[in-house]
Amino acid sequence: MKNHFFKTMFLMTLLLSFWNVGCSDNDEYADVDGANPILSLTSNAIQTAAGRSITITGTATDNDGLSSIRLACAEMYLDNTINLLEIYDSLLYSYDLSYAYSFDSDEVGEEFIVSITVTDVGGRSVSDQVRVTMDGDFASPTFTMAPDASISVLMQAETKFTLEFAVTDDQALDYVLVELPGVDGYESYTVSANGSSSYNFSEKIYLPNEEATYNLSITAVDAVGNATTVESEISVAELQDYEKMYLADVATVAELNSDVFGVPMRIDHTGEYEYTAYYYNETAGTEIFFIPQKSSFSPICFGLDPDDNTSLISDPDTAEPIVLTEAGVYYEIIINTQQGTYSMSTYTVDEAIDPLPHEYGTTTMDQWEDGGSYLTDFYIGYCQSSPSSVEIFTQDSTNPHLFYLETPLSLTAGEGMSFIIQNYHSSGWWNYCSWRVDSSSEPEIFYYYGSHVNSAWSGVMATQDNWTQPTVTTTGSYQLWFDAHLGRGKLILVE
Repeated sequence: MKNHFFKTMFLMTLLLSFWNVGCSDNDEYADVDGANPILSLTSNAIQTAAGRSITITGTATDNDGLSSIRLACAEMYLDNTINLLEIYDSLLYSYDLSYAYSFDSDEVGEEFIVSITVTDVGGRSVSDQVRVTMDGDFASPTFTMAPDASISVLMQAETKFTLEFAVTDDQALDYVLVELPGVDGYESYTVSANGSSSYNFSEKIYLPNEEATYNLSITAVDAVGNATTVESEISVAELQDYEKMYLADVATVAELNSDVFGVPMRIDHTGEYEYTAYYYNETAGTEIFFIPQKSSFSPICFGLDPDDNTSLISDPDTAEPIVLTEAGVYYEIIINTQQGTYSMSTYTVDEAIDPLPHEYGTTTMDQWEDGGSYLTDFYIGYCQSSPSSVEIFTQDSTNPHLFYLETPLSLTAGEGMSFIIQNYHSSGWWNYCSWRVDSSSEPEIFYYYGSHVNSAWSGVMATQDNWTQPTVTTTGSYQLWFDAHLGRGKLILVE
């Protein structure tokens, strides 16, 4: 039990003031029926949770007149008397109780018994209790993995895709409803979660071998009826010239979805059916695939043809990874999804260029740019408010374009983030050296936004002041990485 000391002192002071006034005048009230008061509580059981409030309600009546109502619970450090004789000018014979109490967010208790005692002007009393339990379920289920809003399925001799999702609840899940009208067996397909707090689903679904569009709806329902729905549009067609393509350097669907942003990594659409990836390969042996959907390797995954490793195929069941054999270099990989071709080349970190206007950690920032004496070391980092409060990045010892936060960020599910990448300065320097993102809620590319730039760099500048504002889906510690050469960042779960 946490310490409610300050709340207790306030309530005890209030109690003493009520008692001093209210217990001396009982002799002046004549009995009407001499019966005990009547207390009718709205409910004798309340479910709540840490960080929430409860309200105890009911009605107290007495023909002789009401004197006071006391609410007490030692474990909650609650002892409060409502002195009706002091509060109201006239004698009350009926009173509607509505008493609110707030639990702190770090409350660890599981159950509390609150005693409510009603006393009339003749000193007679009646008591009842309210049982407060901390097992209330107020949050809807959360999808930690779900299909993209738009899914493309290639029409083939066997047209199929693997439906995968994961859902959690702070208490207990009841069931998940999958609705896929037009597909046999999935028009209304229900799976039980058996009261567990998490549920994972993976199932191969076969579709008619014809061009069509299907509307997929997945609804997770918890034990008390709270529901969350995600929807996707599934298009069955010939190979498309996809607007977006991603490089996946992880092995599992769970890893594709455990980040806040950055995994898989968005690459450039450089021509019809052509995509170019620039990727820093930290260690030899990295295995990669290319996927047009962010959340899964299905239904389309471009990898090596097992019968001809010079060609690409799109079937996730048979495609093999492309292996990057050189460590500590940048790869340029060009793929053509229509022709099923790819090419690879490398360049060194010295050949790579980034927009940073100064050498990292040097004392070169002249506040007024007039050769004056007020200087500050040049660093960049994670900025939530102003350049004077930047959490400075550590520069990678092997790749000077690569930066990371030494201390992981502790993030909570449902938390909305808001930050930019910005140079540190004790007195300002907004936009001196900074990055913004293409989309605040779903950041994929970090464009340079600074007013000062390395003259050798010729990359794309940001056109909008979009702060990075994704929402966290899973509570945990996250490592932030940023590549200034690629203009790519990632925030990945580390525990």
